[in-house]
Amino acid sequence: MDNSWFMWFIFFWVFVLLFFMSVGGYFMFRKFFKVLPRADGKSKLDWQNYYVDSSRHLWTEESKAFLDMLVAPVPKAFRDIAKHSIAARIGQVALEAGAKQITKEHCIEGYILATPRRDYRSLTSYLDKQNIDYSAYKHLLQ
Repeated sequence: MDNSWFMWFIFFWVFVLLFFMSVGGYFMFRKFFKVLPRADGKSKLDWQNYYVDSSRHLWTEESKAFLDMLVAPVPKAFRDIAKHSIAARIGQVALEAGAKQITKEHCIEGYILATPRRDYRSLTSYLDKQNIDYSAYKHLLQ
C-alpha cells in the first residue's frame, strides 16, 4: 500500500515528460519543414535569408525602429525568429516594388503578409492600439 504513491508519482512524470517531448517535437517538426527544399531548390529559410541580405541596404533607422515596434507583442523567446521572417517579407515587398528604401508602408504590408491568418485578429488589434492606418491593406486580411 505504501508503494502506491510512488506508482502515481512515476505515472505523473511519465505524462509530464511525454507532454514536453511532444511539444518540443512539434516545434522541431515545423522547423524541419522550413528547411526542406521547394520546387525551385531553395527552402523557405534560404529565401528568407536571401531577402534579408538583399534588402539590408534599404533599411533606415526609422524603418528598423518601426519593425522593432511591430514585433514588440511577440513573446521574447520567439521575437528574433519572428523579426527575421517579418524582415524577410518586408524586404521582399520592397525589392519587388523597386524601392530605394524601406518605408512604413512596406513594413505594414510585409508585416501583414508575414503574419499567419490565425493571428489576424491580434494583428489588427495591435495596429489599432498603435494608431497605425492599415486601411490600404485590408484586402490582404481577407
